[in-house]
Amino acid sequence: MDKPALRRLALARRHGPPDAGARLRDHVLAACPPPPGAPIAGFWPMGPELDVRPLLHALHERGHTLALPRTPPRGQALRFHAWAPGDALEPGPMGTSQPAAARPEVTPGFILVPLLAFDRRGGRLGYGGGYYDRTLPVFPAAFRLGIAFAAQEVDEVPMDPHDIPLHAIATEAGVIRA
Repeated sequence: MDKPALRRLALARRHGPPDAGARLRDHVLAACPPPPGAPIAGFWPMGPELDVRPLLHALHERGHTLALPRTPPRGQALRFHAWAPGDALEPGPMGTSQPAAARPEVTPGFILVPLLAFDRRGGRLGYGGGYYDRTLPVFPAAFRLGIAFAAQEVDEVPMDPHDIPLHAIATEAGVIRA
């Protein structure tokens, strides 16, 4: 299946139980917790994406520095700016919500990556803008944890030579090590 067809299929599969965000949090904290003190790059969920906010709140309570991306012009890597629960967000491009540009930049040691589709080899399919394709190489030492609903798993994601696989994928059903 080519990437555009796979994106359409994955968009239709973005659903899960009402407590999916809490389940995701519990699975990550039990099976794949970030190292103590590791700065975390998260994301603010859009539309029917799995709600990662319960996990972000729990990581904040454990003392992690959190950051969310600011969406740059096309062709550039994301930059992560400090954010904590309760901080205001501003509207960004393509319906995103992001911290103010004045917030300090954070170098993540652990990156939560939103996905449309994934496979058990760590293959990931995003929205097609290439933002994470350009961002992940900037932080080669960071742990890459994909976030998606279990229903978004596919047999195989087509990988291009520049694609960087994930270390693991977390869903409301558990954590899959790639």
